Amino acid sequence: MNRVMLVGRLTTKPELRYTGSNLPYSRFSIAVNRTFSNAQGQRETDFINIVVWRKQAENVCNFLNKGSLVSVEGRLQTGSYDDKDGNKRYTMEVVADSVQFLESKSQSQSRSTSDEPSPYDYQNASGNTAGMSVADDPFADFGDSVSIDDNFLD
Repeated sequence: MNRVMLVGRLTTKPELRYTGSNLPYSRFSIAVNRTFSNAQGQRETDFINIVVWRKQAENVCNFLNKGSLVSVEGRLQTGSYDDKDGNKRYTMEVVADSVQFLESKSQSQSRSTSDEPSPYDYQNASGNTAGMSVADDPFADFGDSVSIDDNFLD
């Protein structure tokens, strides 16, 4: 079985392209936080390449921006090519069957026009301010689960 499910933020504004037979597609990447912290207490991020086709590609390009939170479901696909120096290069990407928008367009646009990073943005491996540090995460020390007393909800 080859199924991939990811939740992350777009790293750039997706662009709509067309094949020679006029089939719409878009390639973009999403930043996905790892579930654990490194030795410095920071979460590292993986950048996953995605390709989406047809109407789903048109919707992604029309409604999503850099930083938009999405859920992607699809399959992993590998490939290879020879670069200009004749070296074999390997590729890996997720071919998306479904891209779900996890926030409204206005939320996405307001974050992309803001000068300050959102606390929900992702942090890269070098610890740049493009992300949320574990120190800012109120649930970082709670482990795998959080128990909330029913009286708390009243």
